[in-house]
Amino acid sequence: MKKNIGFYIMLGLVVLGICVVVAVSSYRSYDRVVSVKGLCEREVMADKVIWPLVYKVVGNDMQSIYADVKHKNNVVKEYLVANGIKGEDISVAAPNIIDLEADRYSYNNTKPYRYNVTSVITVASRDVEKVRELISKQGDLISKGVAIVSGEYDYRTTYEFTGLNEIKPQMIEEATANARMAAQKFADDSESNLGKIKRANQGQFSVEARDANTPYIKKVRAVISVDYYLK
Repeated sequence: MKKNIGFYIMLGLVVLGICVVVAVSSYRSYDRVVSVKGLCEREVMADKVIWPLVYKVVGNDMQSIYADVKHKNNVVKEYLVANGIKGEDISVAAPNIIDLEADRYSYNNTKPYRYNVTSVITVASRDVEKVRELISKQGDLISKGVAIVSGEYDYRTTYEFTGLNEIKPQMIEEATANARMAAQKFADDSESNLGKIKRANQGQFSVEARDANTPYIKKVRAVISVDYYLK
């Protein structure tokens, strides 16, 4: 009877030892992780444009300047509407007035005029192609007595892409697939089997102009980070 008890105790210790070894091996296998990044890029057309039309009026009599600004604002708005821009897409800002006599850094005796007035009419439209067409023809306003100022940093034409949420799921899927391909290559090189995902981070989406010459073409970039178990 005592011999049987000893045998069972010994058998139990052996089984326990095997279980401990298996558990430790399994635990260590979960420590084997490969971290990879997946990239996805797409080029899309901007779907919104902000176009500021800027002109300046100078003079010494504020009343005549005000009348001139009011007249030119109407000329610009009529021109835009006649060329397909919706009225609700046009906004007129209050004119910016600089009194050169009140400017202590100005040499008044060298200035032929006292007031320098800047007027800004802004078009915010989703008809990007129509606005681009008008931008190339804005010189037509000169014949109507309005000289549009270009090249000023504070009044640059900007293009936006607002449809990111619509393409985000497909880009995440593609970036994840690219991350898995990289992880699989690593697993093959290390003679391992690729396991399940341990952790995934969506990362960041960025939208920027493709280049300086075509700001209306946007490059959307998505980068995700994924940790895979290796077996």
